[in-house]
Amino acid sequence: MHGGLGDTICAIATPAGEGGIGIVRLSGPHALVVASQVIRLRSGDPLSSVPSHTLHLADLVIPASQSKKGRPILHKRLPVSGLLDEALVVYMKGPRSYTAEDVVEIQSHGGALVLGMVCTVCIESGARVAEPGEFTKRAFLNGRLDLSQAEAVLDTIRATSSAGLNIAQRQLRGDLAREVEQARTSLLTVLAHVEAGIDFVGEDISFLQCDELVRIVGEACAVVQRLETTAQEGRILRDGARVVILGRPNVGKSSLLNRLLREERAIVTAIPGTTRDAIEESIDLNGVMIRLVDTAGVRETDDIVEQEGIKRTRAAQNEADLLLVVVDGSALLTSDDRALLGAARGRKHIVILNKADLAVTVDTDATLEGHQVFVVSAKTGLGIETVKSALRAQLVSEGFEAAESVTVTNVRHRDALRRAGESLGQALESVRCGMAGEFVSIDVRAAADALGEITGAITTDEILGRIFSEFCIGK
Repeated sequence: MHGGLGDTICAIATPAGEGGIGIVRLSGPHALVVASQVIRLRSGDPLSSVPSHTLHLADLVIPASQSKKGRPILHKRLPVSGLLDEALVVYMKGPRSYTAEDVVEIQSHGGALVLGMVCTVCIESGARVAEPGEFTKRAFLNGRLDLSQAEAVLDTIRATSSAGLNIAQRQLRGDLAREVEQARTSLLTVLAHVEAGIDFVGEDISFLQCDELVRIVGEACAVVQRLETTAQEGRILRDGARVVILGRPNVGKSSLLNRLLREERAIVTAIPGTTRDAIEESIDLNGVMIRLVDTAGVRETDDIVEQEGIKRTRAAQNEADLLLVVVDGSALLTSDDRALLGAARGRKHIVILNKADLAVTVDTDATLEGHQVFVVSAKTGLGIETVKSALRAQLVSEGFEAAESVTVTNVRHRDALRRAGESLGQALESVRCGMAGEFVSIDVRAAADALGEITGAITTDEILGRIFSEFCIGK
């Protein structure tokens, strides 16, 4: 970012487009000074005299110093009258604000032109345009949020399901940070004892015994491993799951998609190979967002367009969290069916015997042994609700999102936990083998640093830049 905490920053905090209300946010040491040049309270009182955290009706004006005569050509679009809009204004004195700095929020009408003009006069009055995520970054740098909580702000904004929102809110309240910091604190205590033992090896001083060292490091290792095991399902609850529908042509894949969506999204005909490209739509299964992908039927073909569709089917298959293998239950299994069923083994998948409204003939085929099989009719809806329940159960363990334990959803957190777990495993091995304290110290410190990366206790400008660049301007 091109400025520091000494700057006062300004940005539109509401989404682009028209709305009844739009918010311009100012934050920094001179937020009140900048805002006072733009805001005229209807009460006649100066903005600096109002109590913090109270709303006031005001007019938004162009300061005299920015009158038309002296205004740069870039800003000639500003109204000649000098009046921009009426607004509600709130001053939040730091540290009792989102950024822990002085903050002024201007709630005007939500037109893009109005909000842009308000930002223009604020910038000409001494503020600068905020970088993406800079408000939240300041909250982190000022100690109001740790890094995992700052990332949870973005997760809250982007949540697509109730389960994902619930997890984001837990992390925003600091549940993950508390558990990680508790493990890290115990490791730092171990590290202090181990390094003291190295420094005072010749002194008659009692330090941690081997059994106690193994116990504490082992407990921290167990916490790290438990958190890491939640990452896969946590990612699904946050981002949703990708479920790819596979099958040879004309088995009813598109009909199944339409039935699951309860709308005619995909074209259905009796002609094999109708679907040439992947069609993707989302459904919410009791709080879990699932992205359903209907793909081209897999078969040997000389059609160049259909070959490209099958190629894309293979690519989607490799990226899936779960496969829905659809088979025509009214006909005998073909070599294409058997190839798809074989490829699904070792992956999370469900087999659908479609066309139950016709005579089902393959439900006793030995090829289906070992697969979770459901008999459905995409035409009538028979068995569809059972399939939905099975889909959810395959992707998220029963009661997983309702549990009070902490859930990891972030790839960065998962990587840090993996590295911490590896270092702790090496530390335990070193202790049990009776290796010198220096070797134990290196691994314990590496684990503590990896955990510190999650909360921001250990961090770099590169990590901060990568995280906050994902935010929108104004947040």
